[in-house]
Amino acid sequence: MPVTAPCPTEVSDIATLAVQLEGAGARQVLHTALAFDARIAIAFSGAEDVVLIDMALKEASAERFSVFCLDTARLHPETYRFIEQVRKHYDIDIEMLSPDADALSALVRTKGLFSFYQDGHQECCGVRKRAPLLRKLASLDIWITGQRRDQSPDTRATVPVVERDPLATPEQPPRLKFNPLATLSSSEVWSYIHAFDVPYNTLHNQGFISIGCEPCTRAVRPGEHERAGRWWWEDATKKECGLHLSAVGQSTTDDN
Repeated sequence: MPVTAPCPTEVSDIATLAVQLEGAGARQVLHTALAFDARIAIAFSGAEDVVLIDMALKEASAERFSVFCLDTARLHPETYRFIEQVRKHYDIDIEMLSPDADALSALVRTKGLFSFYQDGHQECCGVRKRAPLLRKLASLDIWITGQRRDQSPDTRATVPVVERDPLATPEQPPRLKFNPLATLSSSEVWSYIHAFDVPYNTLHNQGFISIGCEPCTRAVRPGEHERAGRWWWEDATKKECGLHLSAVGQSTTDDN
């Protein structure tokens, strides 16, 4: 696939690109992202992200992008097996990002392994997820996520298909964030998975829909929204860990 141009860096240019791609399909949005002369990575954790990997490999060679996964050290055994299945199925490298050992040790030493049940998940997610993500993003020009607007009406209803990444600090070069599946529904994602034999986490067969760390994820009950099983002891408006700040309209200095 030919590389077309460097990433746009002006806010106005990024806004124009977002308008142009708003009505485009997921493949076209992904094609646009992969066409930039840039350091590009897909953030991988769940079913949507494997759809992105599958689509991306049909658009470009594996050399055009990398894949990374946040290994919080608290994932389900099924999730670790799923990650390995994806690696082998597509014959790709998956970079596993681990928490800083000193920061994690300090958290566990002072607050134990399950402090989030008492004081919320923000601190634990900050150590196990946000900090490793920020270290990785500092090396990228573009990252691609599987966010969908219908995943959470409270926090993701306005997810754009492309944006200037709000996690980038003013001192960092501009970075783009593409969300090619933003306008897709859960049923459309699963139709793609079944149509193209895309690997998925076996926990989905046990009633899990949105899957995170083992202590913070439960199966969804009949009639519940798909993210009801994430941090189920907290209010619905708090079901984000800070990886996607634009989805909740907060600044990069806020926890969410």
